[in-house]
Amino acid sequence: MDHSIEEVLKALLSQFPDIDFAPAPLLEREDKSQEQICIRIPADRLVEVMRFLHGDERCRFEQLSDLTCVDYLDFPKARDRFAVIYSLLSVSLGHRLWAKCFVNDPAPEVPSVISIWKGADWMEREVWDMFGIRFEGHPDLRRILTWEGFEAHPLRKDYPLRGRGEREDYQVLDRDSA
Repeated sequence: MDHSIEEVLKALLSQFPDIDFAPAPLLEREDKSQEQICIRIPADRLVEVMRFLHGDERCRFEQLSDLTCVDYLDFPKARDRFAVIYSLLSVSLGHRLWAKCFVNDPAPEVPSVISIWKGADWMEREVWDMFGIRFEGHPDLRRILTWEGFEAHPLRKDYPLRGRGEREDYQVLDRDSA
């Protein structure tokens, strides 16, 4: 495991001794020096922990590289339905960390991290649109890939593969009418 990630984990444990971050490799590798680590953060502590990871000198995660979601519906041994996943990068210290925040139906919600990383804006909107995860405190949480009247979230595993009839009402365009 990368020395700098070990320092990040030590910093987290000293700052938040009451949270079980359950650090684990994203993928098992023979070369432990190249291991990439993922931690778990409870939704009610997300902003507090992320603000620490951003601002603490031992961590300095200046960049939110990606924010996405996984639907664990029918996944073997899954305890939660959704994981909102944050990919963090420290440009100045040269290390990465993945953080998962687990939420469940009927109203999955996590706090927005826009106050920490402005770039989270459209990523949170995309996760809202595709998975239906609400981001509490988001200044403009509206759909980004589908339309406002669309009532479903197409990347949920319980969404039908052929849709729910929304394609039947589109006007067919060809080269001459476009």
